[in-house]
Amino acid sequence: MVLFFFENYTGVQMYLVIFPEGTRYNPEQTEVLLASQTFAAQQGLPVLKHVLTPRIKATHVAFDSMKNYLDAIYDVTVVYEGKTDKGQRKVSPSMTEFLCKECLKIHIHIDRIDKKDVPEEEAYMRRWLQERFEIKDKLLLEFYDSPDPERRDRFPGKSVHSKLSLKKTLPSVLVLSGLTVGMLMTEAGRKLFPLVL
Repeated sequence: MVLFFFENYTGVQMYLVIFPEGTRYNPEQTEVLLASQTFAAQQGLPVLKHVLTPRIKATHVAFDSMKNYLDAIYDVTVVYEGKTDKGQRKVSPSMTEFLCKECLKIHIHIDRIDKKDVPEEEAYMRRWLQERFEIKDKLLLEFYDSPDPERRDRFPGKSVHSKLSLKKTLPSVLVLSGLTVGMLMTEAGRKLFPLVL
């Protein structure tokens, strides 16, 4: 995931999130993984194990359109801890599972990349983005498969552990619940609701 942070004309801080892989990584979707790895091999790119080969178009268009308002790009890697009995990483929870079941530990790794360090030309940005995903893949290889148990299930560097308190989550839950109830009260909203989930 690549997070664009910028200020608009009114000075309001805004974020734009882009998923250059085009879809979420799911270890059970072997055909998607195989297609991504085959494409990488055909293009002479490193074959990645824990992430899909990134696509450049949306990232380049977003960066090109907003570069005058950007301070930085944040390269965010989100990982859910744990493996299956077969030693494969677990599937990320859906939003419903995330909200309604006991959630696995979440690990988030963030790299701030100054705007000046991002190439503007599409061909150079393609290589830069590929290198960012190679870094992500190495982080995830270490996270899931490190032979050293002290380095497994953690990202390198300084860690900050935080628990979400009810005080921090309650406002969001109330807003989301209000929007959901509002949506379900109209016929058009009920038709759209399954698409949102």
